[in-house]
Amino acid sequence: MLDAGSKAPDFTLKDQKGKNVTLSDFSGKTVVLYFYPKANTSGCTTQAIGVRDHKADYKNAGATIIGISPDEVKAVKKFDESNKLNFPLLADKDHKVSELYGTWVEKSMYGNKFMGVRRTTFIINGDGKVVRVFPKVQPKRHDDVVLKALVEMNTTT
Repeated sequence: MLDAGSKAPDFTLKDQKGKNVTLSDFSGKTVVLYFYPKANTSGCTTQAIGVRDHKADYKNAGATIIGISPDEVKAVKKFDESNKLNFPLLADKDHKVSELYGTWVEKSMYGNKFMGVRRTTFIINGDGKVVRVFPKVQPKRHDDVVLKALVEMNTTT
């Protein structure tokens, strides 16, 4: 997994509208990049609704938020529409970006091992550097933790 201080790998993925989104297009801006395991599952829905409900707080903290999952475009589109999310959700079907960021890991459930996304959030500064990493973030606490970190960053700069 990428550590704080690492250069955030650039990438291009399609969003829920089928439009290409490239990380470097956000150069000069703070980006909160969060990886979630699967659209329309309970934990991922809780996390996404939290982000939606705190969208103004992220904007006030000077951050753009982007979600990435290993779903297809049509799945993230349905996820967006059914929850009225209105922020970029990117489809990483081949999990190449998840691999670059170290969030594609072996997981275990009910004794079965499989590969999947570890729920992780990265704060990337305007220079494209990872400044904070939140591994295994809890969906219900995600926004409190990340927004607190953004406020702390803004008061120390």
